[in-house]
Amino acid sequence: MVYVKWVFILLFWGIVGAFLHYTLPQHDIVRVTDTYEKRVDPGENRWFWAQADIGTDGTMANRDVFFIQTRRAGDDVMVYRNEDTGWGWPPYFKFDTSNLQAEAADLRSTAAAPQWAVLTHYGWRNEFFTIFPNAVGIRPVASPDVRIIPWVNIIILTLLAAVFWAIWARWRRFRRNRVNPVLADMNQGLEAAGDRFAERRGRFGRWIDSWKSK
Repeated sequence: MVYVKWVFILLFWGIVGAFLHYTLPQHDIVRVTDTYEKRVDPGENRWFWAQADIGTDGTMANRDVFFIQTRRAGDDVMVYRNEDTGWGWPPYFKFDTSNLQAEAADLRSTAAAPQWAVLTHYGWRNEFFTIFPNAVGIRPVASPDVRIIPWVNIIILTLLAAVFWAIWARWRRFRRNRVNPVLADMNQGLEAAGDRFAERRGRFGRWIDSWKSK
């Protein structure tokens, strides 16, 4: 039973961690190598695509999506999609997809004369399922060694930790003051009923033995 409890706890926090890792903003130091537009037909991975751009027809099965090709400071390739989030989830309220694409195109550079940028995004990259992180902002920086402090993540995680701690503390107080006394009374009642049953069974056994002796 203890193992089942810990498996449930680990599974719960694993899901929470994966959700936060996918949703919270991340910052990559990149060099933009190209920007392009591609017709996409979302299939089984449709959950990892945002909605159509605000103001366009979102009922079509396929649509044109902006992409930003980059190389990170370690020279590995990373491709980002560039889609509006609108009023949906996650709540980035992104409506400036075209502007962001223009900013990214303006930052294109070569390995001989690199122009580094901080690209803010959410989501994951998975080549097998054709999943791309969604870019939500980009700005130039002087070098790939610039230090980025994720203030938004720090604030959100601190608030979530405070909320979880408050809920846990109130649950412990409620359990100590309300649940545990009820369980204790139930256990005492069950023990008393067990004692009475044992006593009656003993009397019945003695009565049977008295008839056997006759």
